[in-house]
Amino acid sequence: MNVRELNVDDVDAFVEIRRAALVDTPLAFAASPEDDAASSAEVIREQLRNNAGYFIFGAFDDRLVGTLGLIRDRHIKAAHKVLLVGMYVVPGHRRRGIGALLLEAAISRARSMAGVSCVHLAVSDSTLAARRLYERAGFIVWGSEPDALRYAGESHVEHHMILELES
Repeated sequence: MNVRELNVDDVDAFVEIRRAALVDTPLAFAASPEDDAASSAEVIREQLRNNAGYFIFGAFDDRLVGTLGLIRDRHIKAAHKVLLVGMYVVPGHRRRGIGALLLEAAISRARSMAGVSCVHLAVSDSTLAARRLYERAGFIVWGSEPDALRYAGESHVEHHMILELES
């Protein structure tokens, strides 16, 4: 398994997996297929070209099988924080440690960024395996948002988690 930062040459594969992710695990994402900016090849190419604190990590077998985004807060007063978004592993490759490899790559990148002291993420109560992965990596819940997501007539809680990085 090869895990690396994606570049503009990977955008089409990323958009394909992103669109599949929104359908496969709708409660793992706040976005829906109808309103997802990350499903736009043009938007993703521009963000990767600008390289302004926006990174996507990909896990490759013979093709892209997992993704995880890392975004640095653009505000000066909050630039010590990065946010993990869009964790997804295709169904046929789950339970093989790919999520942990993606998480490790993103955390390593965060540690290499000057001034970054913590990593944030949000995880839905419906994705227990993801929450357990984050807890194994050292993330702790700092708050929970009731009624954060509504899907198929049901309300779901989103848990906000943090990993403090050693200085």
